[in-house]
Amino acid sequence: MANIVIVGTQWGDEGKGKIVDLLAEWTDMIVRFQGGNNAGHTMVVNGEQFISHLIPSGILHKDKICLIGNGVVVDPKVLIEEIENLKRRGVYVGPQNLLISEIAHIIMPYHRSIDHGREKMRGNRKLGTTGRGIGPCYEDKVARRGIRFIDLVDPDVFREKLYSILEEKDLYLKDFLHCEGLDGESILEEYLAYGEKLKPHITNVSITVNKAIREKKNILFEGAQGTHLDIDHGTYPFVTSSNTVAGNVCCGSGIGPTYIDGIIGIVKAYTTRVGRGPFPTELFDDIGDTIQQRGAEFGATTGRKRRCGWLDAVMLKNASQINGLTGLAITKLDVLTGIDTLKICTAYRYKNSKITDFPNSLKVLQDCEPIYETLPGWSEEIRFVKQLEDLPENTKRYLRRIEEFVEIPIQIVSVGPQRNETIIVKNPLD
Repeated sequence: MANIVIVGTQWGDEGKGKIVDLLAEWTDMIVRFQGGNNAGHTMVVNGEQFISHLIPSGILHKDKICLIGNGVVVDPKVLIEEIENLKRRGVYVGPQNLLISEIAHIIMPYHRSIDHGREKMRGNRKLGTTGRGIGPCYEDKVARRGIRFIDLVDPDVFREKLYSILEEKDLYLKDFLHCEGLDGESILEEYLAYGEKLKPHITNVSITVNKAIREKKNILFEGAQGTHLDIDHGTYPFVTSSNTVAGNVCCGSGIGPTYIDGIIGIVKAYTTRVGRGPFPTELFDDIGDTIQQRGAEFGATTGRKRRCGWLDAVMLKNASQINGLTGLAITKLDVLTGIDTLKICTAYRYKNSKITDFPNSLKVLQDCEPIYETLPGWSEEIRFVKQLEDLPENTKRYLRRIEEFVEIPIQIVSVGPQRNETIIVKNPLD
């Protein structure tokens, strides 16, 4: 039995979906514990690409149970569309293999309207949100005026909660954000229909997961985004609206911390970032363009072009500390093939000082210059390599330096986008 957490160590987009999909083979249950449909997890199986936004990445495996925990905020329309899309492509999705926490909060139309309206008002100072209503939904959750699935399946409760908040939201949208107002009856009708459709999937996820733990099942806990988009520990305010770090697994799924057996940090072999915010190792040259094109670095949710740069090991070490990582999974290593010289940032220079810890101050971080170690690249094709020892010497040297610097063992190396283009050094579920 093993209960393993999968978290991103950078600014999201590290390849968590592929690793969860890969490890699902040895897993009984996959639990998503935070975020919303502002995340996109990409999986490639037999040359076919699947992108999930809310449904855990293990859904492509038969006989696996996927759960959406209470820490996730759910747009029911998007979830239903995702279910139907998977069914059209031959993937079974039903109450037997997809369950939703009855206390997960629901993204409402006014959440999306507020998200778009605020970004429009900010102009050049916009945060670069996805506009999916994630932040406003989490706001209502914290303000104790959110609507949960347990409310949605009770028409009387849902109507009462909806109308108790509509007047305030309508006023805010029209008078402050200068957006269109709300039609309560159409929202009521639309969302009650969603509730009826999703009702068979809704359950107490905490009870389900704890029962599986008692039965000594293997469980994967899947996070969205990355450590440095965490609402507390990320590059605030250029962050997401939830806690993305491993510590939130317990709150977002309803289990105790003593049940976690390992925490795998997903690390892209270089660094990327979508949207605004400081990025010390960002590249503005041909190498940056090459990485962006080879890696197909576009946001799975928004399609936005990702900013690309060298691997930031200072940032990675910070993620290791915050999450308590027990292992690393390196992804997209193949993208670096053919680049003559590679660089890893191992410290920053700020004014006349050398900084070895990731700063919390954005003002400091945006003025930091990376201090690099230079390593030789490799030109050999690595996509079909199955054993670590069969990688080119310079590839192994690059991986060893990451391990040495972060002081965490590498357990998985992804050498291509396909599920089978992966080297498993040590299976964390064994």
